[in-house]
Amino acid sequence: MAEEIINRVATSKLVVFDLEDYYPKGERILFDIKDWLYEGFVLREKEFRALVKEHDWSQYQDALVALTCTTDAIVPDWAYMLLSIQLAPFSKTTVLGDLETLETALYQDIITNLDINTFKDKPVIIKGCSKKPVPSSAYIMITNKLKPVAKSIMFGEACSSVPLFKR
Repeated sequence: MAEEIINRVATSKLVVFDLEDYYPKGERILFDIKDWLYEGFVLREKEFRALVKEHDWSQYQDALVALTCTTDAIVPDWAYMLLSIQLAPFSKTTVLGDLETLETALYQDIITNLDINTFKDKPVIIKGCSKKPVPSSAYIMITNKLKPVAKSIMFGEACSSVPLFKR
């Protein structure tokens, strides 16, 4: 008679933490101000303020916005501040940087406010594969957040994990 196959992963106390489960919903928008600069390089205050005033900011309703300039222009801080003031009533989040900076800021907020009591004294595996753009920095943030409470931390999948920490 054949011996019954037991799934030891399913019966273990191992807790899988998947950063993708916390991926914030919302349209990501890269707002590049290069087109608002003279020849893509010079910010002329009067023209810039006119563009800001005329722009339809409502199109960013509930969006996650990254403000950037993809040329080598020297953009004064007040320009980004002015844009963020206009976006504030509409966007969920506004950051200065590229889309990866945006994802990092979103995850930083989520992980900072995450209740980790459910992971106390448990072996935790941080799932490594994701279909969504989870930034590498989020893995570091969650590792540092879990370290004080978790019994152990591993990375990967239950069938092939890399041990990182054991208390």
